[in-house]
Amino acid sequence: MKLDPNAVEIIPFSIDLKEPIKILNLEWLHKYFKVEPKDERILSDPQGEIIDKGGMIFYAKYADKIVGTVSLLKIDSTTFELSKMAVSDGNQGLGIGKKLMIHCLAVAKEKGFQKLILYSNKSLAPAIHLYESFGFVEIPVEEGVYERADIKMEKDID
Repeated sequence: MKLDPNAVEIIPFSIDLKEPIKILNLEWLHKYFKVEPKDERILSDPQGEIIDKGGMIFYAKYADKIVGTVSLLKIDSTTFELSKMAVSDGNQGLGIGKKLMIHCLAVAKEKGFQKLILYSNKSLAPAIHLYESFGFVEIPVEEGVYERADIKMEKDID
């Protein structure tokens, strides 16, 4: 399937779009890792756990279907965590993650964020490559954030 990148629309979270963040993230978590208690808490209540705490959720919409998602979780007034990025199985490798990343970086710059951080796993090579291509660099990862996280990356927003 050849996706027309211009036909992918990035839209913000709305309460009627509460389920896609959970569905998309559970799909990849079940495939590669396991669902941790923190995942379950955030994905079951994205309004309360992300939006109401000052964060944002975005969706990639293509052909009237939600095919991707990403969140910006507020750490403090200038730092946000790029989190809960997922693209549906049949739509990976088509540039949707890149489009979501471009959108997040534009929002971060527009809103005056100073830094984005993220947690991932080195086994997810395509994701790590995507992050590196946007200038994220590896920094030491602290214990206890996610069991699956063996890499932490950050990017200064200029």
